[in-house]
Amino acid sequence: MASSLARLGAALPRARPRAPARVLPPGRWDAAAFGASRRAALNAYRCQVHSDVKVAPTSGLNDGENSSKGWRIKMLYDGDCPLCMREVNMLRERNKSYGAIKFVDISSKDYSPEENQGLDYETVMGRIHAIQSDGTVVTDVEAFRRLYEEVGLGWVYAVTKYEPVATIANAVYGVWAKYRMQITGRPPLEEIMASRKNAGECKDEKVCKM
Repeated sequence: MASSLARLGAALPRARPRAPARVLPPGRWDAAAFGASRRAALNAYRCQVHSDVKVAPTSGLNDGENSSKGWRIKMLYDGDCPLCMREVNMLRERNKSYGAIKFVDISSKDYSPEENQGLDYETVMGRIHAIQSDGTVVTDVEAFRRLYEEVGLGWVYAVTKYEPVATIANAVYGVWAKYRMQITGRPPLEEIMASRKNAGECKDEKVCKM
């Protein structure tokens, strides 16, 4: 019996003796142990941060070219005017971040006065018009000021709120509006109206104006 137990004990694997714990002298620290504990703490912090952060949903804004809602002011512009289109394109680019302006090309054959406070082609070609969401029609420099305000550029025309600057600014714009066809190398408005009539866009003068 004793010999059997002895043989069994000899066959069993012997446990390796544990290495004695490292005892550091006073004032010394274990760099490896410190690094491991630091990495563990950082990983735990990252997990906590990722679980706590909430990402807000994002939504894109379009420039309101064909949108029927969300706009605060409608800009009626002449798409055939090259100089005018520089400003329109600048405002359209800015409007991508605001979505406040709806752009309506009055030179389009689809332009409808009924959808724009009854403003016919000939009237709108005479000077800048804008329509606020409540139906209020604004013209001249005030129209530019309100359009610029909607895309964060209100400071450009801010001074035109006050007299005598407002009167002077409108007078200068009036000269530009009167001669813009010649300045941009286009025929007089009467010729454009006749051309639109011949092209079938206007059946008669009344329809052109309506």
